[in-house]
Amino acid sequence: MRQIHHPPLDQIELCDVMYALSDPARLEIVRCLAHERRALTCGEINRDRPKSSMSHHFKILREAGLIETKILGKEHRNTLRTAELEARFPGLIKALVRLLR
Repeated sequence: MRQIHHPPLDQIELCDVMYALSDPARLEIVRCLAHERRALTCGEINRDRPKSSMSHHFKILREAGLIETKILGKEHRNTLRTAELEARFPGLIKALVRLLR
């Protein structure tokens, strides 16, 4: 099974998180994950954007530490790292989720 790299909590930087959130497409991905409160496949979140574009956005979010992606067969299931990010940056994710409702 292929593994995807996720940054450890202590290596997540606020500037990387903010950069990842600076794009409307990535904000929409985060909004969907926060709203659904469950793992979603890339296809469930796709908003009529090319697959390559969505892959790029997921990669940026993952590298910033905002999401975790698990590969199950052919599916990539994504979740928001809410608890971990709250521990690293108290209040940030709760405020973001409130704004994105």
